[in-house]
Amino acid sequence: METYTAMRHFADSWGLLAMVLFFVGVVLFAFRPGSRKHAEAAAQIPLKDE
Repeated sequence: METYTAMRHFADSWGLLAMVLFFVGVVLFAFRPGSRKHAEAAAQIPLKDE
C-alpha cells in the first residue's frame, strides 16, 4: 500500500502541475501568431477534391 500512497501523492501534486503546463502549452501553440493560416489550411483538407 505504500507504493500506492506515494504514486497518489505524486499525481496529486506534480501530476496536476504537469497537466496544467501541458494545457497552457497547447493553448499557446494554438493561438500563436501566424497559426491562423495553418489552421485554415488544415480545416480545408476534408473538402479537397482530389
